[in-house]
Amino acid sequence: MTSIILSQEGPPDPTTTYSYSSRPKVVPIRKRYRASTLAKESEEGSVRYGNLMYDRRVVRGNTYSIPTLPWSPEPDPAEIQRRREAHRKMLARRRIKEESEVHAPVIEDAGNRVDVQTELYLEEIADRIIETDIECQTDAFLIRAPSPLFIPLKTGADVATQIEEGELFDFDVEVKPILEVLVGKTIEQALIEVSEEEDLANLQAHQYAFQELRNAEIAEMQRLEEQEKRRKEEKLRRMRQQLEEQKKQSEVAERIAARIFALQYLANLIPSVLTNLQNKGFFYDDIQREVEEDFLPYLMNNVEQRMDSRLLGRIMTDFIIKLVPLH
Repeated sequence: MTSIILSQEGPPDPTTTYSYSSRPKVVPIRKRYRASTLAKESEEGSVRYGNLMYDRRVVRGNTYSIPTLPWSPEPDPAEIQRRREAHRKMLARRRIKEESEVHAPVIEDAGNRVDVQTELYLEEIADRIIETDIECQTDAFLIRAPSPLFIPLKTGADVATQIEEGELFDFDVEVKPILEVLVGKTIEQALIEVSEEEDLANLQAHQYAFQELRNAEIAEMQRLEEQEKRRKEEKLRRMRQQLEEQKKQSEVAERIAARIFALQYLANLIPSVLTNLQNKGFFYDDIQREVEEDFLPYLMNNVEQRMDSRLLGRIMTDFIIKLVPLH
């Protein structure tokens, strides 16, 4: 719908305003997809426009109150599932787009490439560019008159209506109920917003108190856990010390018993061993042993040699005597 405001009488005025108003419409979303994707969308149906009432970017309610904290620090499982599903769909669309893209062929031998002209008109390619000199003479610039103000042609017919004062309505009387409604609605909306802000402040105060109580309980629980942990560690350390003391006492008792048993066992063992060793000849006199083992065998050997030589002399003498004839 287009409305044009014109002057009622006389020639067109340069200061006349032209205003155009049209019904608002939603701008279609331009998706930069390929022809295959656009054809698929055209087959499925027209583009569905989103509703602003369900858009999370649109703020609802009063915009000047403090945003409240969420009741739970954990995110909504439904929201997490929705985000995962959207991410999976996005990856699937990206994979389909990459598969549908047409890539340029790979040139195996880049050295055999030849430059080819692809223009509409071919031109001769030479080593030296042909150059020519051309001259022309132009007239001096003339002063141009300023362009007249553009005034569009007048369309339609002028219509005038004469309205006397008091014929339509009395402003003071007619505006009173409208003003009462506006003021009442404004006050009511203000009261509602004030009550909402008070409720939100109370809820936030309760939430902060609950958080502080919960933090205090968590701190107390951690303190008790640490205290119990220290008690268990101290108990285990005392038990280990007691076991080590008992082990040391048992080792000392075993050593004392072994020493006493060894002393009792060795009390009669050493004299008997010494006696047996002395009887077997392990303890001897060095001079007597040297005389018995070195001197006496040497002496006996010399005596035997001398006796053997004397016996041999006697045998030879007897043999010679026997060989001499008797006269």
